[in-house]
Amino acid sequence: MSRKRSFLSRLVRRIIIGIYNWKGWRLDGHLPDLPKYVIAGAPHTSNWDFVFFTGATAAEGVEPNFMGKHTLFKGVMKNFMYDMGGISVDRTRRANVTQQVAEEFARRERLALVIAVEGTRSSKGEWRSGFYHIAMAAGVPIVPAWVCNERRILGFGPPVWPSGNYAEDLAKLAAFMRSKLPDYGRYKVLEAQAQRLLKEGGE
Repeated sequence: MSRKRSFLSRLVRRIIIGIYNWKGWRLDGHLPDLPKYVIAGAPHTSNWDFVFFTGATAAEGVEPNFMGKHTLFKGVMKNFMYDMGGISVDRTRRANVTQQVAEEFARRERLALVIAVEGTRSSKGEWRSGFYHIAMAAGVPIVPAWVCNERRILGFGPPVWPSGNYAEDLAKLAAFMRSKLPDYGRYKVLEAQAQRLLKEGGE
């Protein structure tokens, strides 16, 4: 029998979903009817991104997971972090982060892993390749997720199965993001990154 979630995690989740609904956010597109996938979310511009993604996925009937440093999964925070969907990763282990997360995908029947693919809020728009390597190692598709804070819209695109050619697959993801917000600067940077990699023939 699984452990009952902590009261704090249940309360925080209700508050987050309440804020999402109160702000009047809308969905564009849907998550795929698949048990496992990586959600590649961009842009990452605010600490509120976690609230928006939690609310949007809840509207889709999905409880997302996220990666966190193993040091956060200790003491009084341990159960709370796991209950909120956290996956502990230890960068000091022999197995790298990609392997650790791929093992987690293999252990679970369902897993929707949200990754802020730009890495940091200070990014100009280029994506780091970690999300792609995780999807490749786990054998799961990548679901692009775009955000428009001005119109309060969060959208999901069709899943992209990684082919092993990062440049080509990144170009597909970039084309989808540009189709939703053609004039958005960060997505233009993403598209330029993909085109540069295609010309270079690699990552």
